[in-house]
Amino acid sequence: MKPVIAIVGRPNVGKSTLFNRMTKSRDAIVADFSGLTRDRHYGDGRIGDREFIVIDTGGFEPTCDSGIVKEMAKQTRQAVAEADAVIFVVDIRAGLSAQDHDIARYLRTVGKTVLLAANKAEGMVESPLLGEFFELGMGEPHPVSSAHGQGIRSLTDAVLAGFDFPDEQSEPEEDAPIRLAVAGRPNVGKSTLINTWLGEERLVAFDMPGTTRDAITVPFERHGQKFELIDTAGLRRKGKVFEAIEKFSVVKTLQAIADANVVLLLLDATQGVSEQDAHIAGYILESGRAVVIAVNKWDAVDDYQKQLLQRSIEQRLAFLKFAPVMNISAIKRQGLAPVWKAIADAHASAIRKMPTPVLTRLLLDAIEHQAPKRAGMFRPKMRYAHQGGMNPPIVVIHGNSLEHVSETYKRFLEGRIRDHFKLTGTPLRIEMRSGKNPFDGKD
Repeated sequence: MKPVIAIVGRPNVGKSTLFNRMTKSRDAIVADFSGLTRDRHYGDGRIGDREFIVIDTGGFEPTCDSGIVKEMAKQTRQAVAEADAVIFVVDIRAGLSAQDHDIARYLRTVGKTVLLAANKAEGMVESPLLGEFFELGMGEPHPVSSAHGQGIRSLTDAVLAGFDFPDEQSEPEEDAPIRLAVAGRPNVGKSTLINTWLGEERLVAFDMPGTTRDAITVPFERHGQKFELIDTAGLRRKGKVFEAIEKFSVVKTLQAIADANVVLLLLDATQGVSEQDAHIAGYILESGRAVVIAVNKWDAVDDYQKQLLQRSIEQRLAFLKFAPVMNISAIKRQGLAPVWKAIADAHASAIRKMPTPVLTRLLLDAIEHQAPKRAGMFRPKMRYAHQGGMNPPIVVIHGNSLEHVSETYKRFLEGRIRDHFKLTGTPLRIEMRSGKNPFDGKD
């Protein structure tokens, strides 16, 4: 599971700028629904092979007990509760404030690793002004400049030093269980669906100790195929019966998606496709996970609503057009068998082996059918292709001047590869690698 880092501090100390630096300005996933304010953002960060999740929070005033400031403090406390480590940001130019002391007093009670970042410290790395922040009892302050990018790498290295990161993933074993995450907004029926699987289908399930963040993995078997369900709905064990609690956590969902082989994206037929659905779908695609879309409560809408919903899926989730769309009713146990087949097919596609001779022949046939367009003086010349990875499948194409290959032509190649290997439910990535011209730099 990816470690989670929360950025906290009083207003206007540069928390969001630091967030953008740590996530390399990638768009945060905004949890915009009842119970979470827009002031709490989630994003991915990476240093080398180390990946982590960053939470940006609004200005924190722990002692305020009224209005929007109280709500922001509540959201910040939730972010700290979800996090594995906290970066406490202070403003070296504004100096130490009573509010900084209040925040430090709160952070000392949470039992989390806390690093102190003294922001706006450009040109002040050796400044004696750093000394006053030792009063907070948070250890040595790290001087950084979020606006200029100074000290960000060393701060991130320090906060990640206490975590173990898995080695590079090896090729999946053929008999390994399919790791399945069920993702979706609150109240779309995740709990009902999970309870149906675990109870009504009499699946073999037991509690497997997870990570320190209460992640629960439930192994079960269906028709000889082994699965591991990664909890995003808050599964708890009560005696010998599993009870699913409809408790949505953005962090748990992001971690579950990153840890899964296949993600079942659950939509609510009565609500349509929301912005939050699109955000989750975008994260699934970005993570390269195989995905099956299941539209729950299909029995609760009329024909006109069904047509509107299908059109909405085609438009708002157009980037997941490779994903099968299944219509189900979890509470009535309708349409569940085809979902299992779609999950198995998506996983099989994600780990499908594509031999180099076959890929190269497909590439050359595609070029013969439609050559890539000339770009100025250059015409891309593709020579051969091979598989560069699985889950998601990656096809690497070698040749010359391939940086001029258009996105439209890449989609054309993707379609032919998908058709030949019958890939469904998985993204397919195509990488172009141009060989070095031996005559470059010579007269």
